[in-house]
Amino acid sequence: GEICAFKIHGQEMPFEAVVLNKTSGEGRLRAKSPIDCELQKEYTFIIQAYDCGSGPGGTNWKKSHKAVVHIQVKDVNEFSPVFKESMYKATVTEGKIYDSILQVEAIDEDCSPQYSQICNYEIVTTDVPFAIDRNGNIRNTEKLNYDNQHQYEIMVTAFDCGQKHATKDVLVRVNVKPMCKPGWQDWNKRIQYKPGSGSIPLFPSIHLETCDGPVSSIHTTIELQTNYIGKGCDRETYSEKSLQKLCGASSGAIDLLPSPSATTNWTAGLLMDNNDMIFKFDGKQGAKIPDGIVPKNLTDQFTITLWMKHGPSPGLRAEKETILCNSDKTEMNRHHYALYVHNCRLVFLLRKDFDQADTFRPAEFHWKLDQICDKEWHYYVVNVEFPVVTLYMDGTTYEPYLVTNDWPIHPSHIAMQLTVGACWQGGEVTKPRFAQYFHGSLASLTIRPGKIESQKVISCLQACKEGLDINSLESLGQGIKYHFNPSQSVLVMEGDDIENINQALRKVSYINSRQFPTAGVRRLKVSSKVQCFGEDVCITIPDIDAHVMVFQANEPKITISGMDHFARPAAQFESERGVILLPDIRIVSTVTKMEHPMDLKEHDRGNKPVVLEEMLHNLDFCDILVIGAELDPEQECLELDHVELQGKHLDATNSTAGYSIYGVDNMHNYEQVLRQIRYRNWFTSAAFDRKFRVKCSELNGRYTSNEFNLEVNILHSSNSNFMDHVNHMIVEPQFLQSVHHPEGSINAIHNSVVPSVATLVIIICVSILIFIITLGVYRIRTAHQHSSADNEGSKDNEMDWDDSALTITVNPMEKYEKPHQTEEESEEEDIEDEEEDTTSAESDESEEEEDEDEEEEEVIVQKRDKQNVTRQEQLEWD
Repeated sequence: GEICAFKIHGQEMPFEAVVLNKTSGEGRLRAKSPIDCELQKEYTFIIQAYDCGSGPGGTNWKKSHKAVVHIQVKDVNEFSPVFKESMYKATVTEGKIYDSILQVEAIDEDCSPQYSQICNYEIVTTDVPFAIDRNGNIRNTEKLNYDNQHQYEIMVTAFDCGQKHATKDVLVRVNVKPMCKPGWQDWNKRIQYKPGSGSIPLFPSIHLETCDGPVSSIHTTIELQTNYIGKGCDRETYSEKSLQKLCGASSGAIDLLPSPSATTNWTAGLLMDNNDMIFKFDGKQGAKIPDGIVPKNLTDQFTITLWMKHGPSPGLRAEKETILCNSDKTEMNRHHYALYVHNCRLVFLLRKDFDQADTFRPAEFHWKLDQICDKEWHYYVVNVEFPVVTLYMDGTTYEPYLVTNDWPIHPSHIAMQLTVGACWQGGEVTKPRFAQYFHGSLASLTIRPGKIESQKVISCLQACKEGLDINSLESLGQGIKYHFNPSQSVLVMEGDDIENINQALRKVSYINSRQFPTAGVRRLKVSSKVQCFGEDVCITIPDIDAHVMVFQANEPKITISGMDHFARPAAQFESERGVILLPDIRIVSTVTKMEHPMDLKEHDRGNKPVVLEEMLHNLDFCDILVIGAELDPEQECLELDHVELQGKHLDATNSTAGYSIYGVDNMHNYEQVLRQIRYRNWFTSAAFDRKFRVKCSELNGRYTSNEFNLEVNILHSSNSNFMDHVNHMIVEPQFLQSVHHPEGSINAIHNSVVPSVATLVIIICVSILIFIITLGVYRIRTAHQHSSADNEGSKDNEMDWDDSALTITVNPMEKYEKPHQTEEESEEEDIEDEEEDTTSAESDESEEEEDEDEEEEEVIVQKRDKQNVTRQEQLEWD
């Protein structure tokens, strides 16, 4: 009647049933070991109850019916969510809004739905344009921009439904790729150019991105914009005369707008940009060319050249704007010839005189060109070969679109006035004045009577020294067509294959052939047009805007050196060939460079070694100026055989103010010419010296040399014999010792001149007096030396001469009449005198003292020989 046991039937169930009350049959089901829901959520097994049995050992027990037990394990939220991946990556294209960029996923090892399900995801990183939903889908909340940020890194966490979050957040990396934009890629906006670099590629790595567009051909234009550099581009800034000489132009060109100077002062009142020799006319100024500068008769052939920058004229009916005008000076208002701008037309007026022709002849030639009013620099050449007049603009030929005829001008004796920037109105007004003023800028305005210029010379005169270039033309693909404009500032390339175009564009380079280029920025623009296969809408290629930065060249230091002082007998100055002024002149140019050794320590960097490096470049003029009174053409002049200029790009002008050599040529040629310039003076009795100054220039004064001063003394031969006698009287006594004069006293002797016989008499008297005094002093000192020799025989310095009381006067004339013989003889006599005096004065000394005496004499001889050589080199007298 009692229940003794409960038995569980099943495979290793972790439960056991125990009897609590045998009588009532109450029992308890309990776990034998900890139960883990994550291992097994449910258990189902069979249980039976057993009585205590009837036998002594309880073997004959009875069992109950089978009961099914179902156990469900309740979960505990013991696990945190864990992401499936350690990191998530995604790539998006800029400019788009995505519904889902990627999905993150976390799991939870808890067994119950409540604790094992992920109920929420959250972005931990703040201020990012992304959001995430409860399913882990990440999206962008705004359009992403590749230029602003290439990549985003965000941290994401997850929560289970028990609100337990992940112990470790996950990294999500979103890469932004640029939207495929057709265009040129891998190019630099700034290209640096150092002077002397030659040709450098502009876009060495460039390529075209077409975004897989069906491109059939491409047309590319590369433009170098230099209109704000100088006169439209970097050209040589030499004077117009020098440039014409350099380009082989005909001689005889007259510069009507030279830089202001003493001889060319008519441009002094004009507004001017000194760097580029540009004259600016504001509609209020004009310049009168003095009479005699331009011949009255220009003949039937002549040339006018100029640089002009001009904009549109204000007002509906614009006035004539005169560039060059030759009109009546007084009484009447007739224009004989003129060049002017009117309503963006260039007009050349040429009226013949009746004595030249009495028929109806062409008188006005009109050209209508857009460039006349585009506010850019252009080079104009008017070639007159009457009755034909041709205009060259930037090297291109233009025939006049309109030619009007007129009758010749009646002859008169009225003087004519040539003007620039306005026209002189001498008649029909109460007071003669300027009229028809020019508005704009002019430069290098010249007129050449009697000759016209060739196309080759015109092209040379306006040639740019900078431009675009193509490295290794032969390596361009066969399918590439290219074309340069005349100034090589625009390059057009066309091809069918994109890779060939890429290769061709990588070879496009910038070159500046000037040794000292104008520093600054040159803008670059690359524009492209694309054609596609049968497409109505084709891709567009954005323009490239870049710039070339040209650095400043190292500034050269031009140094002139040579003999700066000499004297010659008057007879040489009076000879037919005169005296060469600069026989050993030397022109050297150096630049300062800083060295940057790699092994310098930090504290040594401040003391970088400076290196002077000699460089070769051209000069454009050297002037020999007279210091003091100008040359008197009645008695003196500077001369140069013009054969010395042959084969060189040099020319020369002579005036009473000095001698000017000009033209673009190397320093060696300038040295050769300067060494042949002679000074003549055929009336030397009133002249004693002349001073000159030499100064050279490169690039029209941009770089100038030092001022080298030269002094020339004239020695008068009429006084040389008399001075010889004086000289021999003074040096005759054998006991006089020659003393080396300091340089200052020698120069004083150089500059001393004997103007009259009375002065010579005074010199003789003073010399005799000095001689007597010297003789007396010498005898006193000799007696003193005799008395002191016995007491101080052992001293080394006893043999030294005390010559403080000696005064030597030497004839400077003797040097030039007998430059070698006289000095050698006098030196030998002086040495013999010293030996005799020393022997007689020291005859009672010991043998040791005599040996010292001989050694001292040898030293004195060597010293005097050295002094003799120095005096010969410097043309100075002892």
